[in-house]
Amino acid sequence: MKASEILDNATFMPFTAPPCSNGPYEFFDREYFIITYRTDPEKLRAIVPEPLQITDNALVSYEFIRMPNSTGFGNYTESGQVIEVIDAEGRHANYTHCMFLDDFGPTAGGRELWGFPKKMASPVLTVDNTDTLLGTLDYGSVRVATGTMAYKYDELDKATVKANMEKTPNYLLKLIPHVDGTPRICELVRYYLTDVEVKAAYTGPATLQLFDHVMAPVSKLPVLEIVKTSHIIANLTLALGEVAVDYIADAQARPDSNFQ
Repeated sequence: MKASEILDNATFMPFTAPPCSNGPYEFFDREYFIITYRTDPEKLRAIVPEPLQITDNALVSYEFIRMPNSTGFGNYTESGQVIEVIDAEGRHANYTHCMFLDDFGPTAGGRELWGFPKKMASPVLTVDNTDTLLGTLDYGSVRVATGTMAYKYDELDKATVKANMEKTPNYLLKLIPHVDGTPRICELVRYYLTDVEVKAAYTGPATLQLFDHVMAPVSKLPVLEIVKTSHIIANLTLALGEVAVDYIADAQARPDSNFQ
């Protein structure tokens, strides 16, 4: 195999059988259960990368997401924490802190392409006892998170939900090491959701419990107060990303930096 052939077909690993396609990545009937809560601001400051800043309210959204029909990634479920931040341009934005999936393809593809902080686990989103939206996350045999919400309690304005999903920048910390273990890629990546069609949107009373686990430490951002909830079903496209900050290049450009 010639070098030109390798470069022409270099997408995801393994080269001979990539875990997912090249995209575009379209999602149909993507279902979100989101519980936004206030947490300890000092704990947020310790994990949000500069130049992003936390909001005054110190808000985190715990998400359970069901994706039954997506191009390139298949049928899967994920769960995790997204932190509300202010970006360098002063815009309200989202920073994804952690994600747990039940499918290897989008786990590997999301990590390699955008830098999504994904790990394998067992998230579930379902309707329980006819009247309760139920989200759970198990890491191995251990329960890590449980969220409940009154099912289709109060309707949200679909146009407002669509505008918020499309206009909000989303940020990720992409880390890929060199073969010697030093950083090869260390970037803050920005992406957007596009072509959003909101098919249903609801809110209602909810509960969220987070449990200690060394390999899935979602409880390190404790729930102090639930401030809003949403249950959304939408079609959308997950757009490719762009580099917002190249930490290695920035460090190398500083006269006082020791980074090689």
